[in-house]
Amino acid sequence: MALLTSSIIIRASIDRVFDAIADVDHAAERISGITKVERLTEGPIGLGTRFRETRTVFGREATEEMTFAEFNPPTQYTLIAESHGSRYTSTFRCREVEAEEADGRATEVTLEFNATPLTFAARCMSILMKPMLKSMCKAIETDLSDVKRWVEQNESAAVRIAGA
Repeated sequence: MALLTSSIIIRASIDRVFDAIADVDHAAERISGITKVERLTEGPIGLGTRFRETRTVFGREATEEMTFAEFNPPTQYTLIAESHGSRYTSTFRCREVEAEEADGRATEVTLEFNATPLTFAARCMSILMKPMLKSMCKAIETDLSDVKRWVEQNESAAVRIAGA
C-alpha cells in the first residue's frame, strides 16, 4: 500500500501527458519544486535511466539519485531512490478518461509514493516523520498541478520521449 497517493486530470492525450511527466530532462522547467536535474545515463529515457534531481524539501535543498525501475509507455513508470537508509518508490500511472473539454481527451495521472526503511535508524526516523506527511502530500499535489498547467498551456509544444 502506498504511503501517499494523489491524482489529477489533465486535458490532453495519454501519450502527451506520459511524455511530459517522463521527460526528466525538462522537469525543472515544468515543476516549481525542482531546481535542477542532471542526467547520469545517455540515450533515450527508459528502463534503467538514472538522474539526480535537486529540489527544495522543507526549506532545504536536497539531491537524490533516481532510477527508472519500470517504464511502460504510455501508462506507467516507477522511479526508485535509496537515501538515508530508506528506499523511496514513486509510481506514476496514466489512464485515459472522458472529458467534456479537450475534444473528449483527458488523462488521469496518479502518483503513488512509498518509503521503505532499510535500517534500524530509518525505521525510527519513519515514526518521527509521520507528522510531515501532510507537507509531503502537498508537495506531490503541487508537482502534479505544475505538470497539468504546463501540458494544458503548451498544447502545441513538441514533447517526445525518445524510445517511448
